[in-house]
Amino acid sequence: MPITLVLADDHPLILNGLGNLFMLERDMEVLASCTSGSETLQAVLRYRPDVVLLDIRMPDMSGLEVARAIRREGLPTRMVLLTATLDDAEMIEALQLGIHGIVLKEMAPQLLVQCIRKVYAGEQWVERKTSRQALERMLKKESGEREVATLLTPREIDLVRMVAAGLRNREIGEKLFISEGTVKVHLHNIYEKLKVDGRMALSRYAREKGLA
Repeated sequence: MPITLVLADDHPLILNGLGNLFMLERDMEVLASCTSGSETLQAVLRYRPDVVLLDIRMPDMSGLEVARAIRREGLPTRMVLLTATLDDAEMIEALQLGIHGIVLKEMAPQLLVQCIRKVYAGEQWVERKTSRQALERMLKKESGEREVATLLTPREIDLVRMVAAGLRNREIGEKLFISEGTVKVHLHNIYEKLKVDGRMALSRYAREKGLA
């Protein structure tokens, strides 16, 4: 029995290329090729493929939203994410959802074929170094946020993030709908609470705590 696949990507050229790639593999059969998240979910519900290859960014439903829906339905289909980039929060959510494979679009086509076979066989294909670093950064961020929340008000934390992002007092005031003078007062209070001696030290503190 071949490995049955549903493919999803909102770029027709990439989707066509994926279809041609798997057509060359005797042990694989493409049941559907989809260009949107909702179309992908319907195809998975209809065909119940062994593996679904999900582009993470698609119209109407992202790859992660499709994955959540597949999980809710309790389907046995194994899931592989295909992406050009993946930020830390998306990596963490993918792992929490039980995504079985994460493949970067820059990878060689034969590595994608290898990934599909491994995932079908019950293994995972997630680059360990990348996932470990994402987890470490997320844990650092959560720890930093808890620590800062004991020292600063939510408004002050927002202000720290803006300083770390390089915004000047006038820009911060405009975003928070307060005067530039009020921003200066808030900053003075923040410096005292965090025991930092200026804007650069505050930005450095924010980076260390994962707030920037």
